[in-house]
Amino acid sequence: MVSSITRTSGISGGSTSEVEGLGKGIESSFGLNLIPLPANPLFGTDGIRGRVGELLNAPLALQVGFWTGIVLRNHATQVGPVILGQDSRNSSDMLAMALSAGLTAAGLEVWYLGLCPTPCVAYLTSISDAIGGVMISASHNPPEDNGIKVFSANGGKLPQILQTEIEAGLRGKISPIARVSNCGRHYSRFELVEDYSSALKKPLNGALNLQGMKIVLDLAWGAAVGLAPSVFTQMGAEVICLHNEADGDRINVNCGSTHLDILAATVQEHNADIGFGFDGDADRVLAVDNTGRQVNGDYILYLWGRHLQQNQQLPDNLIVSTVMANLGFEKAWQQIGGNLIRTAVGDQYVQAEMQRTGGMLGGEQSGHILCRHYAVTGDGLLTALHIASLVREAGVPLSELVDRSFQTYPQLLRNVRVVDRDRRLGWQDCQPVQQAIALAEAAMGDSGRILVRASGTEPVIRVMVEAANAELTNYWTNELVSKVQQHLMD
Repeated sequence: MVSSITRTSGISGGSTSEVEGLGKGIESSFGLNLIPLPANPLFGTDGIRGRVGELLNAPLALQVGFWTGIVLRNHATQVGPVILGQDSRNSSDMLAMALSAGLTAAGLEVWYLGLCPTPCVAYLTSISDAIGGVMISASHNPPEDNGIKVFSANGGKLPQILQTEIEAGLRGKISPIARVSNCGRHYSRFELVEDYSSALKKPLNGALNLQGMKIVLDLAWGAAVGLAPSVFTQMGAEVICLHNEADGDRINVNCGSTHLDILAATVQEHNADIGFGFDGDADRVLAVDNTGRQVNGDYILYLWGRHLQQNQQLPDNLIVSTVMANLGFEKAWQQIGGNLIRTAVGDQYVQAEMQRTGGMLGGEQSGHILCRHYAVTGDGLLTALHIASLVREAGVPLSELVDRSFQTYPQLLRNVRVVDRDRRLGWQDCQPVQQAIALAEAAMGDSGRILVRASGTEPVIRVMVEAANAELTNYWTNELVSKVQQHLMD
């Protein structure tokens, strides 16, 4: 345990500002059940997420904080603090403070980190005596959205059974096991972020540094703006930054991991070795090679997996990915003796399968990468540091490493906006869409693959088609998107 991660009775350097809890018997004065909640579960694939002012508002955050605190307390062997962080969205201050009020109302101590990446919250939770962690962020979503991510004491995603208990409390289906009789406290612990920074660099200290590398970072106006440039500079790289101020109006807007064009152009303009694009809370990252070509999570997993495999650090040569992983990646990995297990889309499913199988490397094509040698959850900064180090050690450009790896099958992913939540989550009951999928699968046979699913984080139906040639991919993507638009959109 890092020495500075101590209980607040021994705080040195932390702020002394405190917010007292709301007092005895607070559960009776919260106005529970007065907030209308949707019939469908609040927790999606990555916590609670939605449009601020609609699903997400301060009263809901207050109650989520309270019931999260109650559930974490009930399942803890001893009471410890809850670690709280946030991204740069305009609504994050409001939601973080409301959530902290709920946690302190549950009698808990809150350690508030302020602006920081999501994996910073997970890491500090895992190495301290915290009973859980909470991050206020909507990850890669647009500025008007926000979310609440809850971590268990080990830094992993909160188990489904505890999410269900929190939601039962929100819906008035349970009462606290014991009456809350103490006031919690809120402490600003901004200095703890430096412990996370040190942990990022530690595995690479004494090994190859990034001296001589020119690296472009697109920070998406988000959570990593203060941390990423210093970490890469301290590792010896020459750093060029894009979108590197905290800006709640522009977070993720035409930048970061979901919009790599500016990053690619900047890499080429400055003749840089590599570029990395992060999302708003920096738990995911995508790369751009020295030619400006985009390098997605499949390539990152293959290259990192190959490196670990060659160093006998990959048990059973196993990589865990999702149903979105490209067939070209899967076949190339198998050709060098690797095993690939696919899960449902969502890093929580990847993480659960890694824990079940003992897998040490896993992730998603979209850039959530988890290496259990170094982290307890997906971490964009950690991944970027290790990929840059891997390139430095190889002594050849990233473009050459990519060329040696595999060729992707043509794959198209289209998002169809379906605002009606019931229609979106119940899309499998739509017979015309199901018939179109069956027709496409029969026509392509073994030469293609189809995945249609409702997003767990956005109001969209995702249609993915992968085939041996681009003509088939384009044709069946258009056919399926047309059916979804015709039968599921308002």
